[in-house]
Amino acid sequence: MSAPAGRARRVLAATAAAVVGTLAVGMAVAAPSTAEPGPTLGQLAAAKGRYFGSATDNPTLDNAPYTAVLGSEFNQITVGNTQKWQYTEPSRGQFDFTQADRIVAFAQAHDQIVRGHTLVWHNQLPGWVNDVPAGELLGVMRNHIANVAGHYKGEVVHWDVVNEAFEEDGTRRQSVFQQKIGDSYIAEAFKAARAADPNAKLYYNDYNVEGVNAKSDAMYDMVKSFKQQGIPIDGVGLQAHLILGQVPSTVRQNIQRFADLGVDVAITELDIRMRTPRDAAKDAQQAADYRTVVNACLAVTRCVGITVWDFSDGYSWVPSVFPGEGAALIYDENFTKKPSYWAVYEALGGTPVTTTTTTGGNTSGCAATYRVVGQWNGGFQGEVTVRNTGTAGITGWTVRWTLAEGQRLGNVWNGVSSTSGQEVTVRNASYNGTLNANGTTTFGFIGSFTGGNPTPSAITCTTA
Repeated sequence: MSAPAGRARRVLAATAAAVVGTLAVGMAVAAPSTAEPGPTLGQLAAAKGRYFGSATDNPTLDNAPYTAVLGSEFNQITVGNTQKWQYTEPSRGQFDFTQADRIVAFAQAHDQIVRGHTLVWHNQLPGWVNDVPAGELLGVMRNHIANVAGHYKGEVVHWDVVNEAFEEDGTRRQSVFQQKIGDSYIAEAFKAARAADPNAKLYYNDYNVEGVNAKSDAMYDMVKSFKQQGIPIDGVGLQAHLILGQVPSTVRQNIQRFADLGVDVAITELDIRMRTPRDAAKDAQQAADYRTVVNACLAVTRCVGITVWDFSDGYSWVPSVFPGEGAALIYDENFTKKPSYWAVYEALGGTPVTTTTTTGGNTSGCAATYRVVGQWNGGFQGEVTVRNTGTAGITGWTVRWTLAEGQRLGNVWNGVSSTSGQEVTVRNASYNGTLNANGTTTFGFIGSFTGGNPTPSAITCTTA
């Protein structure tokens, strides 16, 4: 269930808008850090031979706080919309790759692999495709695939060749391709994609196929038949647009049975939606659900990676399609890591880095995690995540650390800072001091340095 191009964008909170102004100059010259921050989700996944990525769309590439996270946290990018037919071939035989090229260039600049999405889909088609005579449509489809996959030859590692070709009962969706070409169109699409880029991994992608059911059974039978016939299919994508508390109990079994056919499996569009507003209980359930999905993938060798369908709730497709639902991703609207982020982090093998916890009583405490987001000649952007480690809510927090020799603190956002020599103190802002149990918030800063730029040997957090 891929997000439509016109999906609604929720307005970011005023604090995030303020950050855009603060960061616009600094991030224009930022490059991937050469310091040694705590591991990102991408780094943790890579250590296990996998990727952890995000989809993205062109409008968000102009948002500096957004791209700071996108470019540093993930080791894979999916082109969310602009490789679809309506963008790449809006008129018959006239191709335009301008928008998608920008996303691919961003991924390459940040050493991220690219998933192409998607070559053949019944949705987001320009009107002219529906008017192509039946006797010509196979040739039109082959030509489209040859041009799009050929344009990105050597740049796209995985392609979603065909997307969402089955109904819920396992029958074929009556798309224009099914009606005018027939059952063979999927196999023909894979053959054309292999001819266009012999080295790309070719996937069939669909939703509501995460567990064992009629739809995933039909997909399984198709893949099995393709393998027997020598049709060049390399993997299946399980989109994983899930509902809070409803992760299928057979998800690991389902991943394994596809792997046993000799194909790779990817979780391609993960989000887990809830009825809004969020609360601590919903956050805890969502964290458990994300952990379940990650663990299911890690348990099967041929599950190659996981992609969230964008990473921030402010850019989710869910609220525009499911009224009253949302909060489906691992960062909130202000780019603060949610409990679901930490569940993924820990499932991938991460533990909090350079963190000291100081309790403010028997039931409250907090921890602070420091990392370098981006670094350039003589300057860097840092981020500190504050996490309530207690069982009760807190109403304020204070973080302290010592700058290394040659380091200086500049602008700080989402916190109130003071320095005494090399000692830094950051207290909560008026709007982010209250954290529920296991809740998190993030503040950021710009710093400068001469010589090295080490992370602090210790960072402390105390509660109000």
